[in-house]
Amino acid sequence: MGLITVRGRNLYRLMQFICGTSFMMYGYDAGVLGGVLLHQPFLDAIGNPTGEWVIPWISSSYSLSACITCLIVATFAFRIGRRGTIILGNCAAVIGSIIQATANSVAQLTVGRIITGFAIGCISSAVPTYLAETGAEIGDRGPANALNASMLIGGIPIAYWIDYGFTKSNRQFSWRVPIAFQCIFAVIAGSCMFFLPDTPRYYYAKNRHDEGDAALVRLHDAPLDSEKVQLTKREILFAIEAEDEAKSSLHWKLFLTSGIIDRTPMKIIRRLCICFWLPMIREWMGSSLMAYYSSVILSQVGARPSLVSLLAGILNICFALGCVPLYFTIERVGRRSVLMYGAMVMSVLMLIFTVLQAVPATPAIQWAGIGIIFVFLFVFGYAWQGCVWLYASEIAPLEYRHIGGAFTGCGEWLMTFITVFAGPIGLTNVGWKFWIWVLAGNLVAVAFVFFLCPETGGKTLEQVDFLFSAAPFVSAAEKRLDIEEAWVEGDAQVKEVEEVGVKG
Repeated sequence: MGLITVRGRNLYRLMQFICGTSFMMYGYDAGVLGGVLLHQPFLDAIGNPTGEWVIPWISSSYSLSACITCLIVATFAFRIGRRGTIILGNCAAVIGSIIQATANSVAQLTVGRIITGFAIGCISSAVPTYLAETGAEIGDRGPANALNASMLIGGIPIAYWIDYGFTKSNRQFSWRVPIAFQCIFAVIAGSCMFFLPDTPRYYYAKNRHDEGDAALVRLHDAPLDSEKVQLTKREILFAIEAEDEAKSSLHWKLFLTSGIIDRTPMKIIRRLCICFWLPMIREWMGSSLMAYYSSVILSQVGARPSLVSLLAGILNICFALGCVPLYFTIERVGRRSVLMYGAMVMSVLMLIFTVLQAVPATPAIQWAGIGIIFVFLFVFGYAWQGCVWLYASEIAPLEYRHIGGAFTGCGEWLMTFITVFAGPIGLTNVGWKFWIWVLAGNLVAVAFVFFLCPETGGKTLEQVDFLFSAAPFVSAAEKRLDIEEAWVEGDAQVKEVEEVGVKG
């Protein structure tokens, strides 16, 4: 009963913690297998596979499953809600983790990875939307998603250090326990989510107005007839009305141009395409490559074998720490500036790193390369890890936000699959030239944000709708909002007159 009665800021903090725990499991699962892939008891359990593609397939099947899941989720997520999708994901995570932890063959392990990928597809597509839509204040969304990103990346070093400790043993539990450990995150997040409401915007979009009113009242910790609650409700309902009017101009062929030629009143197709391409570009920039294969990369750069494990663990901690400053600065700096200038800095760092890998190696050059990797991942954590989830959840239209979340997860996991599957092959066969591909991703990111991504900070989700609208449509929307504000001011003035009359 305690969770049911929590209200206001405490309720939103609880939502952040539960969503963050789901994302921590996501990060943990992304990192845990990498620490045991070459562990002999693990290899013995799955029959010591010798094929060149077996280990990359085991790692990447999870990402491919998450990618496909995100598209499947788009077909039913609006029926079960943001909350229901998160609960479904955590339930599937428990099942997938148990199958993996008890695996005695490549086939069973792959099935477990696919089910866990389904779980992560659900969670990654729903959690950012849930956090964005439950924020009672304009400045809530940035810090909430920054905290979420910190917990996501924090799951990777937790997985690494648990692997590091358990793999000192050569018994079967040394790899089974770390994989099963992720169930703890899923059980906590999934069970707690049962006691929380879905988002007010979801309820209103489904015409469940009583539940939407109740959720708004709890989040604002204010009566239903209060000015703040009523203004928020009217803005949401107006955005739903505007999106309904824009639906008639939608056509699937517009997706073929990635929304570049989008003449719909609210640029719905363009916004959904941005939700897909932005996280895909992030993975092209080297995020998962660094997380999954940090030990391999450090070895190739020139780190001594005795230091590789230690440096890889510290590197993943550095990645997580990069997300921390975002919590305090995102609302002041803005999403667009963080993404664009972060990509510029990372492009310079990756250019220097690529040159260092191309020239003959010396101890100084090797340590310089290692240092750049640390700085690169810290900047990456700050600029692109949390901000992409936040931006994609903000620009997607309300009635299509479940599709935007699905597209975000699909783009993320499609490129993760390509990176995780092809990354070790490229690093082995192409050498330093492979980093030119990563550098290209960073340069594309700068151009993409500069030309296609307007600033969404400092606006309500409903106001973001009209950043992409044609001028006449914006004028109509602004007039309607002005009228709504005038109504609120008029109500306040009437109340003042009544109070004066009573006192007189």
